[in-house]
Amino acid sequence: MADRSQYPHDSSIRDTNPDLIAALHRRVHTHDEELLNRSVPPVPRPLAPELSYFTRTDSWRIMKMQSELIMGMDRLADVGASIAIFGSARLKEDDPDYIAARALGRMMAESGFAVITGGGPGIMEAANRGAMDARGVSIGCNIELPFEQAPNPYLTRSLDFQYFFVRKTMFIKYANGFVIFPGGFGTLDELFEALTLVQTLKIQRFPIILYNREFWSKALDFIHETLIERGLISPEDLNLLVVCDDLEEIRKTVIDCYQNRCWVTWKRSEGASEHSDPPGAPATAVDPAKADAQ
Repeated sequence: MADRSQYPHDSSIRDTNPDLIAALHRRVHTHDEELLNRSVPPVPRPLAPELSYFTRTDSWRIMKMQSELIMGMDRLADVGASIAIFGSARLKEDDPDYIAARALGRMMAESGFAVITGGGPGIMEAANRGAMDARGVSIGCNIELPFEQAPNPYLTRSLDFQYFFVRKTMFIKYANGFVIFPGGFGTLDELFEALTLVQTLKIQRFPIILYNREFWSKALDFIHETLIERGLISPEDLNLLVVCDDLEEIRKTVIDCYQNRCWVTWKRSEGASEHSDPPGAPATAVDPAKADAQ
């Protein structure tokens, strides 16, 4: 007779015949059976936290990441022309940058673009609010954070993510450009990741527009006076970084890039201020490999 202690879970509930249990364990189990059967506590109790341990393993987290990617792509698959607008979650509705972001959100929606933000308060809320003012498509890709982040009420479509890299993948894949308002570390992260992806040819020509030159002036000084002066980047790398405080000019830049692959945009870019070559002119570029800045 088989030792029942070898089968504590099955024998406790499913059957008390140890010979039958032993026979069941000797036979080959179907995939459906392996999926649908589960372990249970030896003594009946309503909750068994130890049974959920597998959900805290790396393998399970990878499956959750995969599910987030599928969810995001499924929810955004029908998005056409769109612009992502980034900025601080901490700015209030009476802040001039909030007011400008709301106006730009409305202008882009009126121009046929969906507005995508991180879905939270501050600049994100302002841009979504502007898109909703124009009865446009207002999308929020919200992230689970211990503070600051909660979906704003101006969304026609709201997505929730647990993983930053999955959320950022959605911005890059579905936006036709970035407009970046003043913000903190998260905003800087979006800015420099976008610049890196453009520089390393991971994405096609992609307008990256900074609003509020005064706010960005010291960062721009560092780029021009340190990175370029030391040869750490090429002037051509900045062909698609545009700094502009004119909302109408920003709208035109986004439309130009959407319709003409940014052919005109480089003329008013930070690259042009460094007298860099235009896109498509690698013969005279400082670094021919990067002459396109894409």
